[in-house]
Amino acid sequence: MITHDINTFSNILVNLRDLRGELRNSSREIEEHRRIPLNIIERLRGIGIFGMCFPQSWGGAGLTSIEQILVLEELAQGDTATAWCAMIGCDSGIYSGFLEEKSAKEIFPHANLAVAGWIHPQGKAEIVDGGYIVTGKWRFASGSPHGDVISAGCFLYRNGNLVLDDNGKPLWRVMLARPADFLFSDTWFTTGLRGSGSQDYSTQGLFIPEQHAFNFSAPKRQGPLHKTPDAILRKMSGIPLGLARACLDYIYDVADDRTDRINDVKWRNSKRVQTAVANAENQLFITRNAVLTSVSTLWQALEADAAHDDITHWRVQSALSRRNAFQTARTIVSSLYDLQGGGSIYTHETPFDRALRDINTICQHAVAQEKVLQVCGDILLGGKVEDYFI
Repeated sequence: MITHDINTFSNILVNLRDLRGELRNSSREIEEHRRIPLNIIERLRGIGIFGMCFPQSWGGAGLTSIEQILVLEELAQGDTATAWCAMIGCDSGIYSGFLEEKSAKEIFPHANLAVAGWIHPQGKAEIVDGGYIVTGKWRFASGSPHGDVISAGCFLYRNGNLVLDDNGKPLWRVMLARPADFLFSDTWFTTGLRGSGSQDYSTQGLFIPEQHAFNFSAPKRQGPLHKTPDAILRKMSGIPLGLARACLDYIYDVADDRTDRINDVKWRNSKRVQTAVANAENQLFITRNAVLTSVSTLWQALEADAAHDDITHWRVQSALSRRNAFQTARTIVSSLYDLQGGGSIYTHETPFDRALRDINTICQHAVAQEKVLQVCGDILLGGKVEDYFI
């Protein structure tokens, strides 16, 4: 049952906790069908998940980055793919703040529409009168089976020539259009995160009005969600943190029923199990607090319009803690997979087979790569922020 006054952080969390058990029970179906069932999508809409990044003046929840993390953490404890699609889908509210309000209302007539697509510039946008002619092929359209708006990153061309900025770097924009404007290819046969429906998609000669394209360096809305372009990434840590928590909670749930064959005692009394869960809890606690501290401090700095160097410092700390959340969650899930032992290999006996495949899959995202360390290290040593998404 969905509570009233849903567009508040506390009510969203309450409703998600009610949904968590249903997600766990549906996780096998979600993975096998390789998409989120429409009844669950409608539950998410009803709770206000896709509107959580829209301002309250639009009918959204206007959540902070910390609150977004906690929402996704809760969702990921139920099903990782659902949380991933929610994470992408709620970017609609952030994207709307990079458009003029009239244009944003054309694309997002209400605050509970889900976006899907890949913003990395893979397409070609030829500049014409009034807009762009777009051609290209993109991957990783998570949530595309239920997406209301599709995003597509494109390099800009004029008369067939790549357009460069004053520093000689290619200019690019994110194009927004309807799903019917693209051809989707069901290519999503993957190691993990199978339920996200992250299909390939393409278009040929599609006209996009100029006002339906944006870049992350020119926000139209003020505030911490739009002052720096990393806002779409800040919330991502909630997913690996929630997945790791779900795996730990499973161990607690079975501790009274399992016997440690090494020394013939209940898991709850096994020193081996006690040590393993304590180590995992310690890792998760430290990692989670690093995420919450860095993102919270960054948010405060953005709200206070702090000095550029201070904001940059906390953007770096946020990026580092985010990468660490993904990698540490992988370590935790792997260790608990090993602790569970032979039962882990059975796909429907424990959650560990899917959890290990999911965490390894999401760790292939750019935010979890070693490149993040190099870029952050460059900034810490005096370099400029040249990566939008740090």
